[in-house]
Amino acid sequence: MSSQIPEPPPSAARAKADNTSLGDLLGEVTRDLSTLMRQEVELAKAELKESASKAGRGGGMLAGAGVAGHFVLLFLSIALWIALGELMGLGWSAVVVAVIWGVIAAVLASIGRKELKTVRGMPQTAETLQEIPPTLKPGEVRR
Repeated sequence: MSSQIPEPPPSAARAKADNTSLGDLLGEVTRDLSTLMRQEVELAKAELKESASKAGRGGGMLAGAGVAGHFVLLFLSIALWIALGELMGLGWSAVVVAVIWGVIAAVLASIGRKELKTVRGMPQTAETLQEIPPTLKPGEVRR
């Protein structure tokens, strides 16, 4: 009476590996990697399209707010010009208001330039593509 446990039947993957040549297996791996790369590129395109769409809508809303804000500032500037004109004359009060706006424009331009330098490029997929081992990237030969 032998107490041997019967071996389970081979799995489908094991049977396939036993019956398939190394060349065929490498071909399947290559096709799978190619499919994975295409899917990553499609994902990147979808992420960029979504980001661009959101940025476009947000930019449109900000443009509308900018136009409305421009009119508010225009009429407040005219009111300040007239109020200062009562004290020093309309000519000099116009110069004072213009200088105030020149200083504000310079400060805003400086802050805006700093903000633009911090803009990053591609979304998350760029990080995913950087994780691909160098041996799988085309054009790189290891010695």
